[in-house]
Amino acid sequence: MISDQKVVIVGQGYVGLPVAMRAVEVGYTVVGVDLDKNRIDSLNARESYVDDVSNAQLGSALDSHRYSATTDYAETQGFRVAVITVPTPLRESLPDLSFIEESARSLVAHLTPGAVVVLESTTYPGTTEELLVPILEEGSGLKAGTDFYVGYSPERIDPGNKSWGFVETPKVVSGVNAASLEHVQRFYDDLVNRTVPVSSPKEAELTKLLENTFRHVNIALVNELAIFANQLGVNVWESIEAASTKPFGFMKFTPGPGVGGHCLPVDPSYLSWQVRRKLGQNFRFVELANDINDNMPSYVVQRVVELLNNKGKAVKGSAVLLLGLAYKKNTGDIREAPSVRVAELLRGMGAEISAVDSHVEPHRWPAGITQTVWSAGAVDQADIIVLLTDHDDISYDVIDREGALVLDTKNRLAGSKVHAL
Repeated sequence: MISDQKVVIVGQGYVGLPVAMRAVEVGYTVVGVDLDKNRIDSLNARESYVDDVSNAQLGSALDSHRYSATTDYAETQGFRVAVITVPTPLRESLPDLSFIEESARSLVAHLTPGAVVVLESTTYPGTTEELLVPILEEGSGLKAGTDFYVGYSPERIDPGNKSWGFVETPKVVSGVNAASLEHVQRFYDDLVNRTVPVSSPKEAELTKLLENTFRHVNIALVNELAIFANQLGVNVWESIEAASTKPFGFMKFTPGPGVGGHCLPVDPSYLSWQVRRKLGQNFRFVELANDINDNMPSYVVQRVVELLNNKGKAVKGSAVLLLGLAYKKNTGDIREAPSVRVAELLRGMGAEISAVDSHVEPHRWPAGITQTVWSAGAVDQADIIVLLTDHDDISYDVIDREGALVLDTKNRLAGSKVHAL
């Protein structure tokens, strides 16, 4: 029975916490592990920092006594399923898999025959079989695929998406052999409406990279197009809307201040790195997209400089108010957010930077940026407002009333003093 099975979710962030909540909902006993003590304290205080998980949902999970949050791997003893959802950042342009390695080494002490271990962290093809499996086998003395089961299932969490949540989004699943696939698929069949099995972890790992490389390249395309359209005096936003009326052969992507989060700035580079390492070739589309998207914060700053100059003000000493710091609307995820780079560049030029974003966890607020409460007074004190993330909890009509100078990177606003990216 499900209720007799302990599930461990390593990582209680934007991926792991929704998985944990769903597993509790269907009847599993779940231990959420995270080494960030601030997060564990918040969870045990019934305060969710993930917008897709409400305080009420978290509280219900805790009240059921089938969910606990901890920093101590000793509490994972006796697990039947372990899901690893830890970050895989880039360090100096190289993949950093240290969090996966540490998680595997911590879990292996409690790995027993018949258990299932699933990796969800985004990584390059081959990681599950070449990195994770050897750590688990060496530490346990057990054989993957025979004594215990291992698979890969790429996360597809889209924070803030009300139509396609964790349950509704098809889940790609894989195993290192047929027996492993059967166990991995059986677990996710309990959690989501549909699972999509593929032949091996490599195909599943590449699936995730393909999805995000597709987005990354197309976002780079419209970002570069936005720069040229502005120089040509063309409204790129209007053209994008018009093109999106075509019912075939076109998919809508929109410009922005850059790409952020745990996916787009990282995932395509994992694929590019693996192609270069294994094949000795360059993945030119990815490298070009990286170049364009990485330079969008600089372009935003260039536009701020131009707008202030037209107002007769220098950047140095100007008060710049940033609306939104998270990389995505209605979420608090600030990882790799282009807003942070925009702020750094403007601060380097002598600007005074403040920002409004109620979604970002206080202990993750970037240094050097003054946290401000959204109000008419905050608008009035700013020489220019830069809309970077169009959260729905901001009353944008305040900007219209005050007639503030605005650079809108999301095409959310209108008015004589509003300038689109």
